[in-house]
Amino acid sequence: MPSSLDSWMREHNEGLKLSEEINEMISERSTLAERGYDLKRHATALRRKITILATRVEILQSLLPKSPGKPISEKEMNRRKGMIENLRSNAHQVASAMNMSNFGNIESLLGPDDIMSRVTGMDNQGIVGFQRQVMREQDEALEKLEETVIRTKLIAMDVNKELGLQTKLIDDLGNHVDVSASGLAQVERSLKYNGIFMSILLSVLEIFGRADLICDRNDEVQKPKKDQKGTSQGGTS
Repeated sequence: MPSSLDSWMREHNEGLKLSEEINEMISERSTLAERGYDLKRHATALRRKITILATRVEILQSLLPKSPGKPISEKEMNRRKGMIENLRSNAHQVASAMNMSNFGNIESLLGPDDIMSRVTGMDNQGIVGFQRQVMREQDEALEKLEETVIRTKLIAMDVNKELGLQTKLIDDLGNHVDVSASGLAQVERSLKYNGIFMSILLSVLEIFGRADLICDRNDEVQKPKKDQKGTSQGGTS
């Protein structure tokens, strides 16, 4: 088998191995959560591997029709196309599992024409260098995405903190209103009790006033009787 085909097969085998690693990482996510592993870092590594897999698939596709050396048969060509489709299907499947619709296919980042134009005329070393460059670009994109997520999280935390302060102020205001209402009710009760006391006091004073008036009238009635009695006694003598 020509060396160019061996190179293509090695590239495919690397992609197949990477696909198996991705499937294993996805299947162990639940156990990692139970062990307290950093799922965010695990998800970032998963997305990076999925993006690399998509890159490998598109490179394999672009190199297949122009492999140098001995031409391959139509049967071998169809077999390799089927191998590429299997890898691509797996890449789309794992990308969907990670909600990576924008990263599931390298065409969304570069476009198929761009890939073809950039790998045309490259040898194996050039293709490896191109792949590493694409990986670096994708790593930078993922880092920027992670920074955006972190900033969004910080903003959300600040908003929650502000909402907490406002809620506390509203609660404090409600407590002050309750205290004021309680104090007002107490004042109203005091005024009510004071009014009752004043009414009782006025009633007592009125009773005493009437008693004094009755006594004065009795004295006035009894005084003429005493005067008449004294006059009568003087005439008799």
